[in-house]
Amino acid sequence: MDRLRHAAIVLLAGAIALATLAVLGEISLRAAGVVFACLAAAALVPWRLHNAANSREESYGISPVETPVVRAIVAGMPDPAVLLDRAGRVLHLNAAAAQLAPALRVRELAQFALRNPEIVTALREAIATAEPRRVSYLDHAPIERWMELIIAPVQVPTAFGGADQCMLMTFHDLTPLRRAEEMRADFVANASHELRTPLAALSGFIDTLQGPARDDPKARARFLGIMQTQATRMARLIDDLLSLSRVELTAHVRPEAQIDLAPLIKQVADGLESLAKERQVAIELDLPEGPAVIAGDREELLRVFENLIENALKYGASGGRIAVSVVAVPVPDGGSEYRVAVRDFGPGIAPEHLPRLTERFYRVDVGDSRSQGGTGLGLSLVKHIVNRHRGRLLIESVLKKGATFTVCFPPVKP
Repeated sequence: MDRLRHAAIVLLAGAIALATLAVLGEISLRAAGVVFACLAAAALVPWRLHNAANSREESYGISPVETPVVRAIVAGMPDPAVLLDRAGRVLHLNAAAAQLAPALRVRELAQFALRNPEIVTALREAIATAEPRRVSYLDHAPIERWMELIIAPVQVPTAFGGADQCMLMTFHDLTPLRRAEEMRADFVANASHELRTPLAALSGFIDTLQGPARDDPKARARFLGIMQTQATRMARLIDDLLSLSRVELTAHVRPEAQIDLAPLIKQVADGLESLAKERQVAIELDLPEGPAVIAGDREELLRVFENLIENALKYGASGGRIAVSVVAVPVPDGGSEYRVAVRDFGPGIAPEHLPRLTERFYRVDVGDSRSQGGTGLGLSLVKHIVNRHRGRLLIESVLKKGATFTVCFPPVKP
């Protein structure tokens, strides 16, 4: 009917022309009626053929796998997910996949965006054989993460009643499991090494107290004091190992709480005042008057500043003072990077030791570190916490002029 309305002028003109010819006797009335019927049919038939062609295009032009329903299903998957056609081109991907591999583009080949050799090999094999593939790989950017890729063939019905082959790629983060396995192994190795000495000392003192020193009050009091020191050292060692394990387990998760650095550092300095008086060291604070807010974990940041300031008090005590400052440094992308510097004026650290200071159980002077109650894990813990906060740890030292440990925190994104 729409086609008939659109052709009304043409039909009206044709009707007038045929009527005129019939009146003039140039054509019979019957012939005029037949011609007009043909014109009317011509106005309707092409429209129906055009509708049929459009209907076929609507039915067959869009593949069922490219419909909004499939797109919504892929988008709703919790893990990074990418749906590929049988040639390996991206049909759909969710936000998690776009974040994991920003180079992925719809209707482009996935292997060009996923440069990892293990991924490309698994993808090619899955496309060639139409069989599932599973591969684990190490993703280095922006931080190291162990990932598992599962490629599963998906049979998708076509508009013509057949089936087409697609590939569903899903990525799973294995980092927590890997780190848990590594931490268990490290804990056994490191704990057995570090606990062997105090345990041997405790065992020897217990044998002495049960034997020769059983009736010697002075020896008993002295040995019990040493045993308490060794027990305290073991407790602190275990506490540091567990703290390090917790931080490593969540290294890929960035903290989001808003933390003001100034009151946090003031709290740490107040808590270490008794140690400073014992070592005859003055703590000088240079804190901003306004807020210095970063995204962080309060307890972990407390641990960072406690370790840095306590180390300065213990190993830089000969300088008589330590300086703790917080400054805001503009960054090119906008905002300010906050830098917390802890400087001592002690003997300093030799250059050959600087690159290894954050290694587990690395000590510049093993005897001095243990006599100070150190576990060799403090700076390693600091490094891992700072990495989790997407920050940087800078170490500068000149022999006989002290050392400066600076922690840089990125600006808070608005």
